[in-house]
Amino acid sequence: MSIASCKTMHLKRPGASILLLILFTATAGAVSLPDFTPLVEQNSAAVVNISTTVSASSGQGQQFNLPDLPKDSPFHDFFKKFFEQMPEGSSPYQQRSSLGSGFIISADGYVISNYHVVKDSDEIIVRLNDRREYRAEVVGADERSDIALLKIDGENLPVVKIGDSSKLKVGEWVLAIGTPFGFDHSVTAGIVSAIGRSLPNENYVPFIQTDVAINPGNSGGPLFNLDGEVVGVNSQIYSRTGGFMGLSFAVPINVTMDVYRQLRDEGYVSRGWLGVLIQDVNAELAESFGMSKPRGALVAKVLEDSPAARAGFEVGDIVTGFNNEAIHYSSDLPPMVGISKVGETVPVDIIRHGKQKTLRVTIAKLPDEDPKQASTGQANDPTATNPLKVSVADISDEQRQAMELDDDHGVLVEKTGPGPARDAGVRQGDIIMMINNNRISDKAMFDSVVNDLPVDKSIPVLIQRRGSPIFLALKLKGDT
Repeated sequence: MSIASCKTMHLKRPGASILLLILFTATAGAVSLPDFTPLVEQNSAAVVNISTTVSASSGQGQQFNLPDLPKDSPFHDFFKKFFEQMPEGSSPYQQRSSLGSGFIISADGYVISNYHVVKDSDEIIVRLNDRREYRAEVVGADERSDIALLKIDGENLPVVKIGDSSKLKVGEWVLAIGTPFGFDHSVTAGIVSAIGRSLPNENYVPFIQTDVAINPGNSGGPLFNLDGEVVGVNSQIYSRTGGFMGLSFAVPINVTMDVYRQLRDEGYVSRGWLGVLIQDVNAELAESFGMSKPRGALVAKVLEDSPAARAGFEVGDIVTGFNNEAIHYSSDLPPMVGISKVGETVPVDIIRHGKQKTLRVTIAKLPDEDPKQASTGQANDPTATNPLKVSVADISDEQRQAMELDDDHGVLVEKTGPGPARDAGVRQGDIIMMINNNRISDKAMFDSVVNDLPVDKSIPVLIQRRGSPIFLALKLKGDT
């Protein structure tokens, strides 16, 4: 049915004129979608395609796999050529190419991209949208933030405008320009899904999560707000298939600019270090620590000879503020510490034994490698007889050395039976370090503390599992 005939049919119905009036009024009052064309026209020139060449002999080249496409698909031949792998038996010095994106940040040729785009590259070519090509040199790269700084020899180059990622709000429109699968200067748009996301092994970057379509080749490209300002660097996607699934992550531009300045001026990045291992505070732990609601970062371990140790931090402290900024989740703390200047002394608000307290800590430089993590062992299988239904054993000096335990206290969990300890998540092989804020020096101390535990009240238990300290919330029921 044509549009004209539809209009005629509606007009012949009683009250059709009223219906049309309502529709036109609703349309006039509706909020229109943003027009991205001016933004794209103003910024495309500063977005670049980055192609890298990696010698296959190094074993470092990226390995791409052909997407699962039907052979009769119009894209099958294209992707087959694009993702063609090195033939078996070919020269060990054959080279592989990969694609990524970037953007020009200064008229004299500084370019920002992702670390993983240029990692181990033998040659890097930067291509502008007017088809000019430049060989690029890596000024510096920072694996922790996944940011790389490149330099090309150019003058009066087009540049992007830098925004302020701290002003981003969830639901705000954002736009990406990049080179997905080699399709130069592709534009995709979406909204900010979340801010301050902490990803596994990425503790020092509070990622921006969006639903902007990001695919292989977009990495390193800019994320713009509606003012045409770069607010992030597209870096990662969450996917079960390798393709876009609505979860994209960008490095905030405020983090990027700090990394950029350090790489440009020093060639490397220094981050602040506090020296604590932390975890989130859930509802059960909040109750066990006498808090009205969950908040803050719970200190599970204070590293020896660290800034935190020198400032007087203790296991069980809950960090609720850092340098006059509130800490709502444990993931809030590492980025704040990371951007702190080395040598700076800052106030840290904590809750200790239910009381507010402020410590002053002098930030040190984050070590190049994370502290060595200890591992736990297995033991015998005696029957649990105490109220927690868990049996423990003293740890000998030889066992401590074998398990590489740094602390001189704790007992080894030999078995857990049905009861409070197992319900709380205590497992065989765990090392129980503290119960209800009491350090457990040996089995006798464990038995004494356990026998005096309050009933029907959550209490904190600190264990060490596979070298990592973890707080659990345990409740001893009245009928246990």
